[in-house]
Amino acid sequence: MVIVGAGECGARAALTLREEGYAGPVTLFGAEPHLPYERPPLSKDTMAGEDEPVLKHVASQERLAEAGIVHLASKEVRLIDRQAKKIVTAEGAVLDYDKLLLAAGSSPRRLALAEASRRCVTLRTFDDALAIRAHLRGGVRVLIVGGGFIGLELAASARKLGCPVTVIEAQPRILMRGVPAEIAGIIHAEHATKGVHFFCGKGITAIEDFAAGVRIQLADGHAVEGDLCVIGIGAVPNVALAEAAGLAIDNGVAVDAHLRTSDQNIFAAGDCCSFPLSLYGGRRVRLEAWRNAQEQGALAAKNMLGAEETHDAVPWFWSDQYDLGLQIAGLSDEGVETVRRDMGADAFILFHLAADGRLVAASGIGQGNSVARDIRLAEMLIAKRAYPPREKLIAPDTKLKALLAA
Repeated sequence: MVIVGAGECGARAALTLREEGYAGPVTLFGAEPHLPYERPPLSKDTMAGEDEPVLKHVASQERLAEAGIVHLASKEVRLIDRQAKKIVTAEGAVLDYDKLLLAAGSSPRRLALAEASRRCVTLRTFDDALAIRAHLRGGVRVLIVGGGFIGLELAASARKLGCPVTVIEAQPRILMRGVPAEIAGIIHAEHATKGVHFFCGKGITAIEDFAAGVRIQLADGHAVEGDLCVIGIGAVPNVALAEAAGLAIDNGVAVDAHLRTSDQNIFAAGDCCSFPLSLYGGRRVRLEAWRNAQEQGALAAKNMLGAEETHDAVPWFWSDQYDLGLQIAGLSDEGVETVRRDMGADAFILFHLAADGRLVAASGIGQGNSVARDIRLAEMLIAKRAYPPREKLIAPDTKLKALLAA
């Protein structure tokens, strides 16, 4: 068994192969020099923690060794020979496979206007985070292009360290993808209270370095200056290897409900693949989410061993910014009606219903983990394809666990 990509997804797949009883060789290729690690802390604790940042490993060297998993760090797979069932590394080494898993993840979307700037950076790896952290000290002006999760989490970290922060978003508001406007407004207001400046609905016409920093020219004539600029405009799936091998591509490596590609001996999982969700009528989606990487890594491993299990998990996302905790279960854009449950202390959950009344998503926000339990119960209702009464969802005294039992 060969796995390309040693992140959360690839490492989970390798460990699951052993947990499921597979005794043959398992080789895990990683492009980075580190052991497999979790990425969510990079924009939070790694960036603004008081202690020296350390990696949060998915598996230690000892655990990998005990499991008999060969982890090849700083190794790039350049070619897949599907007919011979071999992969070729950048150094020219050749390795046979019976089953191959592509867990190559994604890369930051590039902004052409920023390519010539030495002060514009992206955040994807631990080394990226260390490089950015080295600049984040009081008084350093930080510009962030992109009002998505990564950009806003980084903005919160930079403000905690005393840096002036400006966020530039081309869309009319922040968090346009997947987050309801009502919740995005709460997050925007919290950032503004903490001193973050926003330019929303503003295009960029030029980015240039000058002696004292970097200048961004906006389409409306305004210019914004900073010392460091982080480009956070989304991510693109790493599909070059799969594409060169002739595998089907559709917003990522296209897989079926079993995570199998157009080649029966090759699977793909995590950020790099798109897959059909039966929960939403077979809609093909691609998720960049920590839990999805875990779930699909484990599922791909089982199916590489012949399990033939389908992926039917409810998508789940979360983000922590300042003291606010945001959680979303399901795909909110599947809903045509939204009802709100107020939970006290400014916490609330929005329940998103399909035209026939089925619960298809739930979006919640509040201090810390105040919405976590109810979002988890809502997730279970979504998985059951439940039709909970609207009035019950709205009423704070209605226990969601009771709706689940019903």
